[in-house]
Amino acid sequence: MKTITATEFKKNLGSYLDAVKEKEEVYITKNNKKIARLAPIYTDAEEYFMVKEESAYYGNLTVSYEEFMEIAEKSEHRLEYLNGEIYQMASPSMTHQEVVGNIYFQFKLLFRDKKCKPFISPFDVHFWKKDIKSPDVLQPDVFIACDTDEKVNEKDRYMGIPTLVVEVLSPSTRSRDMVFKLNSYMLSGVEEYWVVDPVNKKVMVYNFVAYEALNVEIYTEGKIHSTMGFDIDFDELF
Repeated sequence: MKTITATEFKKNLGSYLDAVKEKEEVYITKNNKKIARLAPIYTDAEEYFMVKEESAYYGNLTVSYEEFMEIAEKSEHRLEYLNGEIYQMASPSMTHQEVVGNIYFQFKLLFRDKKCKPFISPFDVHFWKKDIKSPDVLQPDVFIACDTDEKVNEKDRYMGIPTLVVEVLSPSTRSRDMVFKLNSYMLSGVEEYWVVDPVNKKVMVYNFVAYEALNVEIYTEGKIHSTMGFDIDFDELF
């Protein structure tokens, strides 16, 4: 077991993540009091998915938005910030990336020379949820943004809200994509959210209006319809 200060954690994030991978717990202190713990994953199922595609939870580490931005700026790892907690994103599986690529390719064809533009992960997006002071910082697998003309800052960072977001499920991220991220996207003003399930060959399309879920359509064949005014052949995604 290691015990470190919050300052040491921020400066040497990568080395402490390596320690956790080697089954060592890391306790973080502030003003000589333990405030958080980085814990390894122990179950056989989770160990298996660490090799495939993993979002390793940083124990019960809760930090502020400002602290997360400081950590993320110095880290070489892909990180997401959701409901005040940090998640590390590992390399996705081949199937996951093939489906992501297919979706992005179809969007790229549809939105060629148009105002709305498709983007593909890794790409940080700050989702400012209604009535909540701190945003979630997420990396959607694919998204379409229609406000890039006015929502890109001086550092060439996109600070707007996508119109449409797509997440491709994996075993280790399934519950988070279908519950917590759905809630984040809905409350931040996203209009449409696609949840793509490569295992069960299914696409769920959620439509949001005024920060509430209007309806959900489930596709297993045919053409997937978007409220943005386009259709995509289901078979083109898989």
